[in-house]
Amino acid sequence: MRNKILEKFEQNIKTLGTFTHMQSTTAIECLGYTNLDYVIVDMEHSAIATEGSERCIAAAEASGLAPFVRVHEILRSPVLKMLDAGAQGLIVPCVETVEQVKQLVQYAKFAPLGARGFCPTRDGGWGFAPHASGSIADYMKTCNRETLLLPQCETLGCLENIEDIASIDGVDGIFIGPFDLSIAMGKPAQFDDTEFKQAIARILSACKAAKKMCFIFAGSLEAANKYFEDGFDSVTIGLDTAIYINAYRDIVSKIAENA
Repeated sequence: MRNKILEKFEQNIKTLGTFTHMQSTTAIECLGYTNLDYVIVDMEHSAIATEGSERCIAAAEASGLAPFVRVHEILRSPVLKMLDAGAQGLIVPCVETVEQVKQLVQYAKFAPLGARGFCPTRDGGWGFAPHASGSIADYMKTCNRETLLLPQCETLGCLENIEDIASIDGVDGIFIGPFDLSIAMGKPAQFDDTEFKQAIARILSACKAAKKMCFIFAGSLEAANKYFEDGFDSVTIGLDTAIYINAYRDIVSKIAENA
């Protein structure tokens, strides 16, 4: 089992993904024809629950996309269930402290790094997939290396502790939520504000220093290209719902012009 996002990071190749809110395996299958690298199943800001997430993960895998999940709580159950379902990366929102992240490592990583619970589950083909059919020790080592834990930096607490959080063993990278971070800083969506830009640069620098991945959400093509120019390892562009609406609005407006 190789996580292609991690593999590309090791080769210094940028990656691009998107969020899915549509609760549709068909929509995810369609994304497989776009050359995106990954899709994030968003349990935080959509109605997608555990069973729906498992179906979305399976659809992403079948479509050649790395399946990531943004869980909705800093708790053992959602972390464990999504990893067992086959998520190759977990984004965890609302992180504030170093202690919270250390606890997340306990939930997400097997011993000796953490204390993730073991059971033959979907992520290892119920014990029959190649990476899980050998010794349990080898399986745990593979999972610890190939499943990514990505705390989301979107709070003042996380920003203030970012150097310590990024350097924690078991943290594979940081996912920046620019909208919520700007709101937390009292500068809602003021992405050109000097203080906000300094905060983004600080997070990126902390990841580079720790040799960890740095992901960021982009709401536009222009923002995505700028983030790649700035040195981000991965950009998550838009929500499938908004892209779907904008695509049809553009079609309708162009037809209306000639009607």
